[in-house]
Amino acid sequence: MSTSSQEKSKVISNISGAEAVIRCLLEEGVETLYGYPGGAIMPIYDELYKFQDILHHVLTRHEQGATHAAQGYARTSGKVGVAMATSGPGATNLVTGIADAQIDSTPMVCITGQVASHLLGSDAFQETDIIGISTPVTKWNYQITKASEIPEIMARAFYIARSGRPGPVLIDITKDAQFEHFDFGYKKCTGIRSYQPYPILDQVKVDEAIALINQAKKPFIVWGQGVILGQAESEFKTFVEISGIPAAWTILGLSALPTDHPSNRGMVGMHGNYAPNLLTNECDLLIAIGMRFDDRVTGDLNTYAKQAKIIHLELDPAEVNKNVTADITLLADCKISLQRLNEKITPKSYPEWIQRFDELDAIEYKKVIHHDLHPTKPGLTMGETIEMINRFSKGNAVIVTDVGQHQMVACRYAKFNQSKSNVTSGGLGTMGFALPAAIGAKMGAPEREVVAVIGDGGYQMTIQELGTIFQQRLAVKIVVLNNDFLGMVRQWQQLFFDKRYASTEMVNPDFVKIAEGYYIQAKRINQRDELENAVKEMIASDQPYFLEVCVEKEDNVFPMIPSGASVSAIRLE
Repeated sequence: MSTSSQEKSKVISNISGAEAVIRCLLEEGVETLYGYPGGAIMPIYDELYKFQDILHHVLTRHEQGATHAAQGYARTSGKVGVAMATSGPGATNLVTGIADAQIDSTPMVCITGQVASHLLGSDAFQETDIIGISTPVTKWNYQITKASEIPEIMARAFYIARSGRPGPVLIDITKDAQFEHFDFGYKKCTGIRSYQPYPILDQVKVDEAIALINQAKKPFIVWGQGVILGQAESEFKTFVEISGIPAAWTILGLSALPTDHPSNRGMVGMHGNYAPNLLTNECDLLIAIGMRFDDRVTGDLNTYAKQAKIIHLELDPAEVNKNVTADITLLADCKISLQRLNEKITPKSYPEWIQRFDELDAIEYKKVIHHDLHPTKPGLTMGETIEMINRFSKGNAVIVTDVGQHQMVACRYAKFNQSKSNVTSGGLGTMGFALPAAIGAKMGAPEREVVAVIGDGGYQMTIQELGTIFQQRLAVKIVVLNNDFLGMVRQWQQLFFDKRYASTEMVNPDFVKIAEGYYIQAKRINQRDELENAVKEMIASDQPYFLEVCVEKEDNVFPMIPSGASVSAIRLE
């Protein structure tokens, strides 16, 4: 394997493969990792014990929790998250988090133990083919059977995970390779032949894009997480301010531009805002930046933005013309693409076009937002709960959401002043994501307030991670919006299945007692006059805090685009 490298570290004679793994992590600047021990990875854990003063291992309560925690850590810190597990069920329990990281482009290195190499393929105790299982959901994976392979493979793993479009890498290490001794030296990987993570931008295409932008009458920007991953927030803000073009976000792009920025027109997609969804099919130029035209954003591809010219700023060639054919593609890191565009675009304003957004915003406010934030019914709404969190967090908190109605409401109404503030499961839609992800998010940004907003269904999928919060003494704030339903599925059943609520009503435990069992301060509220003081107390606490908010059982999230329908078919009720 040919790998260009920086200066090699000092050779350490005759160390075990297990110790080499730990030294590789230290060479890559890893300070925190998440995992769960077991037989096939025990040699690595034994070596980890010797380095515990400089390498902090977080014992999660389930291997899936380790991957989600590593994701949360990566999303707020911008570093590579690291998770470890043993072979067999330990390794397979990582797969959901790995798949989530793959589709959401989260840099992560997972290390799994494996049975001894002479037992491979024999159905030995706790043997699974984790390489075969994880191949479809990793950016790269590799099985190590010789200790001497460890330094180069680990260096490659971190380089591949963080470079280009980030993603998860899995390294499986047989037990005999962990015990085997060799002379250790480490070289950071800085390039791999045939792997080109950063395409070279075509200046001719840039000039063509500038010409289209300068002549557009009704241009519209949709941006995604590529802006955040490319650390292009400043360039993007400059672009929207010079161009004067209204912009909307996918849920993973949320927080790249401050919520109250005048060019920020809200969210696109199934439960996005009325104006940006409708006007996608009225604009004459659609500029897609760091987004992949997911089906939840586009709806029916046969009717999506057919009237518009399309410019796509994208890093990953696999996403180009995959779902939507672009007229011009700027294939490069969007930080570079935006810098080039900013040099030549003409400052403009679009008063009539902006007025069209304002008119549709007013309709949405009257029919949806006012009900969500200023309800007349006695029951609490999810929207007013998020609004109360905004009041006391002042837009400076990291909001971690699970998947469901609460996720859509939080994305719609949460206020953000800085990037890397919205942590959620986007493409895979993993229930159970939020609680462990909030652990990692807090450890990745310990100076920031971290609030996990979770539904009563998803919360119970990883509720055991309350033990990790308690053991690590993390001041994570947990808000469960409890409607005693799997709310998003129930909404679909109400609207499209004649209210046949099949297997969606929840009979829930006493969440407050469970939290208190983990020595976490807890409170339950169900009256509007209790909400302000409860949220104020939660945000003011310097300890972990659990708040259960009992909300309307059958409240729905609108606007809504029916699955597979055109974005123009968006419903307000």
